[in-house]
Amino acid sequence: MKNFLSHLFIPKESNNHRAKVLHHTNLLLTILFLFLASFLLQKIKVSFPSVLGIKADISTGDLLFLTNKERQAVGVGSLILNDKLSQAASEKAQDMFEYNYWAHNSPTGKTPWIFIKSAGYNYVYAGENLARGFATADSAMKAWMASPDHKANVLSSNYQDVGFAVKEGKLNGEETILIVEEFGNLHMPIAKSKVQEVATAKESNVIHKNVQAVHKQPLVGTSSLSSNIYFVFIFVFIFAFTLDMIIIEKKKVTRFVGHNIDHILYLLLILILIGIWSKGVVI
Repeated sequence: MKNFLSHLFIPKESNNHRAKVLHHTNLLLTILFLFLASFLLQKIKVSFPSVLGIKADISTGDLLFLTNKERQAVGVGSLILNDKLSQAASEKAQDMFEYNYWAHNSPTGKTPWIFIKSAGYNYVYAGENLARGFATADSAMKAWMASPDHKANVLSSNYQDVGFAVKEGKLNGEETILIVEEFGNLHMPIAKSKVQEVATAKESNVIHKNVQAVHKQPLVGTSSLSSNIYFVFIFVFIFAFTLDMIIIEKKKVTRFVGHNIDHILYLLLILILIGIWSKGVVI
């Protein structure tokens, strides 16, 4: 076993002074394995969703609570959940899945404002936050608050109403969860008064038609499993390239194959991108 690992990771005469794991044949086999593993995981996810799938626990109630918590922390009035804005958010999420895009504007030319007006909400002020790939409302809210533009929407005193959509579907060939947050105000903003406080209290007793949630707790989460597999392979190759570079330099071996540092930097870039993507994204 020791000789096998030595032959696999340490450049020496028996492997032509190139770690066996870095030979072209083994690199090709690794790529092939990752493709087959991806295909197998997809089959398991479709056939056994309770075993492998998207892990998520997100509800519009959680999103409303967290949004108002952030607003209250800076002394801005709480938003009221509005059915028309929630309908607009739901239709926007469905449109994104149907036309397979990740943007505020649809390829068909629809802007967020068209969805809001089509739902019957004739706004004076309106705004939109989007998120995808998050497993909890808290993680999505933290991502919005880390982005200046999204944070400005969450904390804006121009808005009085808000609507949410939480939908699961396939976007760009990947199963994901979309969160749409639509902000609005039917009137010119005014300082919060007792009348508005009473309206907010009454609103809490209203039964909303567009409340949405995604609660999925499979045994293994697809996103974390896929990311972990890629992380392991990338770390192995970074280790192999680094060890190869150190030993060859130390032994002063001359060979035609080089550019290890380029490969390491490239793998580190992939590692960073996977880390960012696996945490979800906002626009």
